[in-house]
Amino acid sequence: MRRLRDSLLMEKAGVFPQCPDPLPLVPSQSKEGKSLLLNKEQEESNQPRVFTGSWVRKRMKLLLAYTLGSHLLNKTLTFGLVIPQVKPFQDVPLSKTSGMGTKYRTKKGHMTCKLMCLCIAYSSTIGGLTTITGTSTNLIFAEYFNTRYPDCRCLNFGSWFTFSFPAALIILLLSWIWLQWFFLGFNFKETFKCGKTKIVEQKACAEVIKQEYQKLGPIRYQEIVTLVLFIIMALLWFSRDPGFVPGWSALFSEYPGFATDSTVALLIGLLFFLIPAKRLTETTPTGEIVAFDYSPLITWKEFQSFMPWDIAILVGGGFALADGCEESGLSKWIGNKLSPLGSLPIWLIILISSLMVTSLTEVASNPATITVVLPILSPLAEAIHVNPLYILIPSTLCTSFAFLLPVANPPNAIVFSYGHLKVIDMVKAGLGVNIVGVAVVMLGICTWIVPMFDLYTYPSWAPAMSNETMP
Repeated sequence: MRRLRDSLLMEKAGVFPQCPDPLPLVPSQSKEGKSLLLNKEQEESNQPRVFTGSWVRKRMKLLLAYTLGSHLLNKTLTFGLVIPQVKPFQDVPLSKTSGMGTKYRTKKGHMTCKLMCLCIAYSSTIGGLTTITGTSTNLIFAEYFNTRYPDCRCLNFGSWFTFSFPAALIILLLSWIWLQWFFLGFNFKETFKCGKTKIVEQKACAEVIKQEYQKLGPIRYQEIVTLVLFIIMALLWFSRDPGFVPGWSALFSEYPGFATDSTVALLIGLLFFLIPAKRLTETTPTGEIVAFDYSPLITWKEFQSFMPWDIAILVGGGFALADGCEESGLSKWIGNKLSPLGSLPIWLIILISSLMVTSLTEVASNPATITVVLPILSPLAEAIHVNPLYILIPSTLCTSFAFLLPVANPPNAIVFSYGHLKVIDMVKAGLGVNIVGVAVVMLGICTWIVPMFDLYTYPSWAPAMSNETMP
C-alpha cells in the first residue's frame, strides 16, 4: 500500500522516478573482489552479447510477476507499484569521471537496463489484456457491448479471462524471446544452463535485493486487510456468472441487471471507507491515552486526490459519443457505406481492422481509440451479417498494443523518463512486439475463441441490418 500510494502520487503530480542510483557493492567485498569485478566486465564487453542463464530466468520471472499483477489491477497502477523494484537489478553505472566515457561499465550493461525497463512496461500492458478491469479499453468495450446488445449474456469476467489468458501467455513468451534476442542475443545453451557459479556482480545484486526486502519490514494490518479484500473481489468477479455452472448472481434473478461486476467493485470499495485502519487517540488531562475515533483504510480526501477524474470524464464522453452516433443514425449510415467490404474474406476484414486500430493507438490514447472505433465496427459487422464479437474482440485487444512510442502508453512514458532508452530503441523493440501481438490475436480468433462464442453464426441478440439509405 505504501508503494502504491507513492506511485499514484508521483503519477498524479506528473513526476516520474529518476534514473536508478549506482548499485553498491557488498560491504565486505575486498579490493581484490572489486578488481575481479572490473576485469570480468571488461572481458565481457569484448565478447558477443550472450547472457547467462540465471539473469535470463530472473527476467522471465519479472515478466510473469508483473503480468499476473496487471490481471486484476489496472496496468498503470501495477507498473507504478513495481517499477521501483527494478532498481536492484540495474547494472552498475560508472561515475562521470570514468575513463570509459560512459555511465555504464559495459555495453551489455546498457542493454540490460533497456531490456529491464521494457520488460516491465510491456508485461504490465500484456497482463492488462486478460481481464475486463485490466485496462480502460476493456472496460469501455464491455460497457459499450452490453449497452448495444443487452440480450447477449455471453460476455462476463470469466469468459473474458478464458479466451484472453492463453493469448496473453503466448504473447508474453514470444515477446520475452524477441526482447532477449534483440538486446542481448539468445544462446539456447547458455540461457537455460543451470548450476553455474555466480560471479561477484551477481552476489552483490543478490545482497542488495535482500537488503531492500528487509527494509519493507513485516506485513502490516492494513496490508493484510487490503489483500483479503482484493482476493474476495477477484473471487466474486469470477464466480458471478462463470457460465459452466450457475453463479451467485442467480440468487438475484428477480432483479436482472443489478448483480454485475460493478456491484462487486462498489461493494468492496465501500468497505475501504468503513473498515478501520488505525485508532485515533488523545491524552486526557489526567495523562491517560484514550481512543476517541478511528481512521478508515481510505478517507474521502485521499479518494479525491487519487481518483483519475480525467479518465472518468474521458470514458463518460466516449459513452456519450457512442450514444450520439446511435441515436443520430450515423452508425447505421457508416454500416451501410462499409457493407461492400462483405465481399472480402472475414479473416482479411479482421486483419485490416486490427492493423488499423494498432496503428491509430500509437498516436492517440487507448480510450479515445476504442471509443472512436467501436461505433464504426459494430455497424460494419451487422451490415455484412457477421457475429459482432468476431470483429470487436480482436480490435479491442489490439487497442492495447501501444508499444512503439513513449507517448503511446503511460508505462512507456515512465520507463522512457529513466533515461536508459531512446525513441528508436522503443520503436524497434515495440514493432516486434506489435507484430507478435497481432499475429497471436489472429491465431486466437480463428481457433480457440470460435467455439466459445459460436463466431461462425450470426447471433439472435444482434439486430438484422437493413440496407437503408439515410436522408
